Amino acid sequence: MTETRTPAPSGAGKPAEGKSGRGLLRFYRQVVAELRKVVWPTRKQLSTYFVVVLTFVVFVIAIVSVLDLAFGWAMFKIFG
Repeated sequence: MTETRTPAPSGAGKPAEGKSGRGLLRFYRQVVAELRKVVWPTRKQLSTYFVVVLTFVVFVIAIVSVLDLAFGWAMFKIFG
């Protein structure tokens, strides 16, 4: 069984002349419209989230630092 395909018209897949500027403008308008739909956090929520994230990051840094020191100490004990 063979299928016949019709050739694509010339210029298929290419933007028409002058449309790229209008496409960018439409994209920008859509981005602005979506940003208007966003429910932005209040200053209190933002500061709470900041403190939570900062605390978590400091906690993870402490764990990684302790593990690094422990493995480094073990390597010096093993390989002298």
